[in-house]
Amino acid sequence: MKTRRGGPRTFDRDEAIDIAMRLFWRHGYEGVSLNDLTAAIGIAPPSLYSAFGSKAGLYREALERYFGLRGPVWDIKPTTTLHETIETLLHKAIDAVIDPAGERGCMISSGMIQCGPDHTELARELAERRNTMREMIAETLGHWLDPERALSLARYLVAVLQGLSIQARDGASRQELRQVSDEVIAGLKARGFG
Repeated sequence: MKTRRGGPRTFDRDEAIDIAMRLFWRHGYEGVSLNDLTAAIGIAPPSLYSAFGSKAGLYREALERYFGLRGPVWDIKPTTTLHETIETLLHKAIDAVIDPAGERGCMISSGMIQCGPDHTELARELAERRNTMREMIAETLGHWLDPERALSLARYLVAVLQGLSIQARDGASRQELRQVSDEVIAGLKARGFG
């Protein structure tokens, strides 16, 4: 928060989005109140509404900032084998859910699983992002598999990614999450994938 000479206090919009992103990542949308946001950012509610329109507007901008941290985990390119591509996906996911700044889990996977009736639009937007993730993974897997099998495997991998997020949030270490990744790869190899 800055004070302009002879004028009202102003704030750094980028810093406000970063602060909000960390709060939403840590506590989820419903776990962060307007008072939490304004206190952490150092502004009054009218300033937040003026800058972002609403708490939901700030949440949307925080989600975009979150995406910009590492890029989408699911934006993977096919490598030499199916299992190497899946391993790359899982390792990127592990890196994403264990943030060096101390946040754990995935803001997309766990930020708004349940919500009140006033926030169904935001929940729908997050569900669409998760569906896009599944579709993009299936598209990549389609380099080796027929479309039906690629979609089935993508659904499984998204479930694994969400599980990694929850385990990270619960305190699992990078090594423990890598063990999960290793088990997934071993299981896929045993079933004849890649």
